[in-house]
Amino acid sequence: MTSIDVLGYPIIIGDGALAQLGSLVGAHARAHQYAIVSDENVARHYLTPVRDALVRDAAGATAEHVHSVVIPAGEQHKTREQWGSITDTLLSRGCARDTTIIALGGGVIGDLAGFVAATYMRGIPVVQVPTTLLAMVDASVGGKTAVDTPAGKNTVGAFHPPALVLIDPATLASLPPRELLAGFAEVIKHAVIADASDIDTVMALVPALLAGSSPVRTLESLIERSVRVKAMVVATDEREHGLRKVLNFGHTIGHGVEAGSDYSLLHGEAIAIGMVGEARLAEHLGIAVSGTASAIERAVAGIGLPAAIPSGVSAERVFALMASDKKRRRGMLEYALPKQVGEMAGAASGWGIAVPDADAIEVIRCLK
Repeated sequence: MTSIDVLGYPIIIGDGALAQLGSLVGAHARAHQYAIVSDENVARHYLTPVRDALVRDAAGATAEHVHSVVIPAGEQHKTREQWGSITDTLLSRGCARDTTIIALGGGVIGDLAGFVAATYMRGIPVVQVPTTLLAMVDASVGGKTAVDTPAGKNTVGAFHPPALVLIDPATLASLPPRELLAGFAEVIKHAVIADASDIDTVMALVPALLAGSSPVRTLESLIERSVRVKAMVVATDEREHGLRKVLNFGHTIGHGVEAGSDYSLLHGEAIAIGMVGEARLAEHLGIAVSGTASAIERAVAGIGLPAAIPSGVSAERVFALMASDKKRRRGMLEYALPKQVGEMAGAASGWGIAVPDADAIEVIRCLK
């Protein structure tokens, strides 16, 4: 079991860690009531064990004080309407400020339940229990919470750090192969940002994992390394005024692709496409070392993630959806762009690089 403690809250990583949830919540987010927020897919596997662990081990918890709210699965449910429904449910059950929310699920649940926690009664604790690879290495760490709107992804949200993050790689055994594969996009992103050697590890590990010949617990060290990259960046710049912007690599174009597909693409799949596009953009602008984009594309495509915008999604629609991105400053979108694999560009400009729209749309059209 590993504990990473650079953010002011512990990130616990270990095979079988879920069994210790109750005692860890009791130590770090003790409350009078607990509200488990999950989706239908995850709840089928883990809601009962989590509820039982809270009742058994979390100080102050009794069965009548552990509530659950289960919503449909999918990015299309990460909305203001769903936020309202969850908060109304908590109010109807008498949850007060002495309540801790347990976000049990993938990135959608982490973002949505985190936003509920950030706003409910002006802010209550949240414990992140990610059950997807993508959420383990990215969404659960750093305190970003949000919902989507028709204008785009994560356009309404708040920074709300969790009281605890508990990562149990054993939960990945119940993850569909496509979901597991999508999570490696964020691992590759962290490799591009800071640890190029992890790309080779991913490419060697993924085939055996997807074939079922390698147990998911073999991912534990890779998860830990990826989480450390993100945690160290966030520890330097929690509110994304500078260095934390590098974590947006692949996400400016990627979010446009994801929304443009009407969320038929998983988040990680869209980010894979976004990383290829933004690396090409960096080379197009003369920022990246020649060959950077092809190296990233080889890594993405080599493990079976998409590297091109789906045929039914136009480049123009992708760019139109990007226009409302939170990273627009003074009429221009800012991008996190690589200098080479393992090193990001943009230190002189505060890690966000403003790019003329004409250059961006030219590159996006070439992603078709």
